[in-house]
Amino acid sequence: MNASLPADQATQRVSARRLLATLGGAGALAGALLVFAFQATQPTILANKARELAGAIGEVLRDPARWDTLYVVEGALRRDLPAGTDARGLERVYLGYDGDGRRVGFAVETGAPGFQDRIGLIFGYDPATGRLLGMKVLQSSETPGLGDKIYKDSSFVNQFGRVAVPLRGVKHGAGRGDSTAVDMITGATISSRAVIRAVNDALARLRPLLDGYREGS
Repeated sequence: MNASLPADQATQRVSARRLLATLGGAGALAGALLVFAFQATQPTILANKARELAGAIGEVLRDPARWDTLYVVEGALRRDLPAGTDARGLERVYLGYDGDGRRVGFAVETGAPGFQDRIGLIFGYDPATGRLLGMKVLQSSETPGLGDKIYKDSSFVNQFGRVAVPLRGVKHGAGRGDSTAVDMITGATISSRAVIRAVNDALARLRPLLDGYREGS
């Protein structure tokens, strides 16, 4: 025969159960609120990202009249996807045109590990000249005052509007006469090299597709 618990122990057990139930209920409510907030804000977040990307494409392609989205599918660039293909996981590039319908170049999103974290960027490339048209950093957590110069220092950024590929990072002033040379930022060589590596790696993969792309592919 079980003896009854003392009144103080019974009260403690009931209080513990109430506390667990309260915490559980609060956790479930917090989780539900997080899900609701995510679902409510996701369309706005995606719309903002789309606007930022559109602005970046326009910047690195020097304000094209329009551009088309192309997908990398089985080693080829395609404007139209096969039926049933999920575009969400495919790499994309953007082909820009001027007002007369002539190509101005391709915009390519890419990235590479920097000093702090991954650096995400987009650059414009002109197959006709083998040169870049521009570069814009889209994502960076590099050190303020040093690594963040990869997007704050206009003298560094502007180099990507005229340089030939593949790029070669050099100390400031050491690349005079070299069309592929990019002056790296003093004190931020890791971040500078990450930008250069991101561009070179992307073009090592994609340049044959970009150079050989024909309309209607």
